[in-house]
Amino acid sequence: MARDGNGEADGAELRALLARIADALERAAPAGAEPADLHANEAFVWHPEESRLVAVEDVNRLDLELLVGIDRPAATLIENTRRFARGLPANNALLWGARGMGKSSLVKAVHGAVSAETGGGLGLVEVHREDLGSLPVLLATLRRVARRFILFCDDLSFEAEDTTFKSLKALLEGGIEGRPANVIFYATSNRRHLMPREMIENEQSTAIVPAEAVDEKVSLSDRFGLWLGFHNCDQETYFRIVEGYAERYGLRLPREKLRAEAKEWSVTRGARSGRVAWQFIQDLAGRAGVTLDRAEGR
Repeated sequence: MARDGNGEADGAELRALLARIADALERAAPAGAEPADLHANEAFVWHPEESRLVAVEDVNRLDLELLVGIDRPAATLIENTRRFARGLPANNALLWGARGMGKSSLVKAVHGAVSAETGGGLGLVEVHREDLGSLPVLLATLRRVARRFILFCDDLSFEAEDTTFKSLKALLEGGIEGRPANVIFYATSNRRHLMPREMIENEQSTAIVPAEAVDEKVSLSDRFGLWLGFHNCDQETYFRIVEGYAERYGLRLPREKLRAEAKEWSVTRGARSGRVAWQFIQDLAGRAGVTLDRAEGR
C-alpha cells in the first residue's frame, strides 16, 4: 500500500515524540539503590519487597547500664551473645513479658556492647513480623557473608489463620539447610507462647484432637533455647530507673522531689515501667530546658 508524503512525515514525528518521552522517563526514574555493604554498618533493616538490606546509620538505643531492674535477663543475654560472637554454641532467645520493661532496648543494648567488644564483628538485622515469610531469601543472603548477625524481630505474635510462623520454625530448628552458623534469632513478645490465651483455649475447645490443634503454634516458642521473662517492676525499681536516667542526663533535682514527681507521673499513667520512667524523664527535661541526646525509652 502506497503512503503519501504526509503519512510518512506524521510517522516520523510520532517516532521522534515517543523517543523523547522514553528519554524523559528514563531520566526521571530513580537510580537503582546500591546494595548495602554488610561489613560497613552496625545494623540493617530488611526490605523484602526489594530483597535488600538497608543500612541504619545511627542505631536508636540506650546504654546497657541504664537498663535497671532486669539484671538477670541482661546477664544471660549478653553472655549468650558473646558466645555467639566468638563462634561458640549459642541459643536463639525469646524475651517475653510485661510491656515497657526493656525487652527490645536490651537486645539493642547487648548488640551494641558486644559489637564494640568485637570491633564491629557483629551485625544486627531487624525483620518485621509481617515479613517473616521472606526469611529464606534473607538467610540465603546472610549465609554468604563472612560476618555474624543477630536477626531481631520486635513484638512477635501470631493470630488465627496466620501461617508466617512456619518460616520462623524452619529458621529456628528445621528445614534441610537449617539456620546458618553465622545467624542467631532474638525476638520480643508480650506473649509467652506468641499467641493470645483466648486463641489457645478456643482451638482446644473446638478441635477434634485439642492438643494437636495447638501444639503446632505453641511449639514455636519451645524452639527458642532461651526464654527470658520480664515482669512489672515495683516502686523501688521504678525509682532506681528514674534516678539512673536523671543522673545520666544531668537533671539536678533533690532526690525526694524527683521521687515524688516520678510517683505522681506513674499514678497518672496507671503503671510503673521503664517506658513510663523514660516518658517522665522526657517531661522533666523539657520543663528544665535540657536537651536529651538521641536515645529511646523502653
